[in-house]
Amino acid sequence: MKTVELARGSGADQKRDRDLLSALAGKQAGRDRAVSYQTRRVVLASLGVMKDQQAGHKRSRSLALASILLVLLALGPFVWRIYDNLVGGDRLSDLVTQISLWACILCPAILAAALVAGWVRNKP
Repeated sequence: MKTVELARGSGADQKRDRDLLSALAGKQAGRDRAVSYQTRRVVLASLGVMKDQQAGHKRSRSLALASILLVLLALGPFVWRIYDNLVGGDRLSDLVTQISLWACILCPAILAAALVAGWVRNKP
């Protein structure tokens, strides 16, 4: 009696055996196709997220470089004026020299503060 029960097995064992045989025979193509489609969607979504993150990093880097270049181009005449005044023998108490000094000191400091505030705000 026990050998007959062991040969028949329980219902769960029979279902598992049927599933295994149908998988080995290639009869679950629809199920495999659904799983591969789901996997493809997840991979493509992850790729999209990664590309968005890379684009954000490139955008912030290019903005920082552009702003630094703009400041250098804008402050070039002021730096030249300060150098010319100091080498030419003018004094630091001259109004034009003081304005040029303040512009050369404050503009990069304000730009650096804005960049640091932007980077701190964007950090997760």
